Amino acid sequence: MSSMLREEQSQAGLAAVPREEWLPGRTLVFWRMMQVIVWFVGAGILGALIFMPSIGIHAFWNILIPVAPALVVMAPGVWRNICPLASTGLFARHMNFSARNKLSDLWRGRLNLIGVLALLLIVPLRHVVLDTSGPATAVTIGCLVAVAVLLGLSFEWKSGWCSGLCPVHPVEVLYGSSPLLTVPNVHCRLCEECGTPCPDSTPSMHSLIKTHSRAQRLAGTLMAGGFAGFIWGWFQVPDFSGDEGWRHLDLAYGLPLGGLAVTLALFLLLRFFIPTRHEKTLVRAFATAAVACYYWYRLPALFGFGPFPGDGMLVDLTGSLPSWFPAASRIASTALFPWLMLFRNARERSWTIRPPFARGALGCSAPSA
Repeated sequence: MSSMLREEQSQAGLAAVPREEWLPGRTLVFWRMMQVIVWFVGAGILGALIFMPSIGIHAFWNILIPVAPALVVMAPGVWRNICPLASTGLFARHMNFSARNKLSDLWRGRLNLIGVLALLLIVPLRHVVLDTSGPATAVTIGCLVAVAVLLGLSFEWKSGWCSGLCPVHPVEVLYGSSPLLTVPNVHCRLCEECGTPCPDSTPSMHSLIKTHSRAQRLAGTLMAGGFAGFIWGWFQVPDFSGDEGWRHLDLAYGLPLGGLAVTLALFLLLRFFIPTRHEKTLVRAFATAAVACYYWYRLPALFGFGPFPGDGMLVDLTGSLPSWFPAASRIASTALFPWLMLFRNARERSWTIRPPFARGALGCSAPSA
């Protein structure tokens, strides 16, 4: 085994050992159970979006989505293991009927950029139609599922969807640079080197980590510099109902993209003057601003204290909670995320433990799983 490979595995916290040693049977059974449970929860939400839209909208937009950013900050590997869309897309690979094509670095970068653009396209549509229409949300999710399955049938492990085209992946990379814990990778049986750098196994993964294509670096720059402004602008737009939203596309897209342009320009200016060795810290600072901005608006809105009455509300507690609750929740979230992402003295971690390398990966052999 080459010295480079030994060093990389040491950084990931794992030597090349048989699967039963690095992932005990009980651990694998636990994660498989979690995947099945979360998959059925996801399927239930999808069904509710179609047949019980009000329940489905609350479950998806006002429970699942608000929890996801905090989970990705603290334990992105957990989400990567149990995401129902990932489980669906990777089913073909687990069952060994995927074509297992190798995705080039060039095309992986292009998929990453398309994923970012898809994120920036879909999120403003929430105000136009998705936040108020269960069937429209279900159709959008269904389209994403179809694409994930097709990519899983074509490409090796996570390279096509989970680490390629998925519009949530850029958020994982942006927010997940300083996780609290590393968990086993329960999707990849062996590391096939399907993409480098591997977001799951690279310590301190971030949006502008060394990449192999211009498209991938552009995608990372858009997220690192622009996402905080995009989030701020998104929260300045109300939800529209019926056909009214389609008449306000300029507002629905203009404010988020305008905010993105402002913080991206600030990011590029700072990056020009800040030494390259501090780039990771700059990215983390802007990522912190993005997630803190999200919860600054989102936490109060969940309980009826949002800027637009009723928008994004899970339950109306305006008559029960004290008037100082919005300020207290904002102070708490604004203090929590800088500590988690910037000021906590944490060792470099990867999202998941890298499995043993497959035979032939990087020119070496590893035990069969």
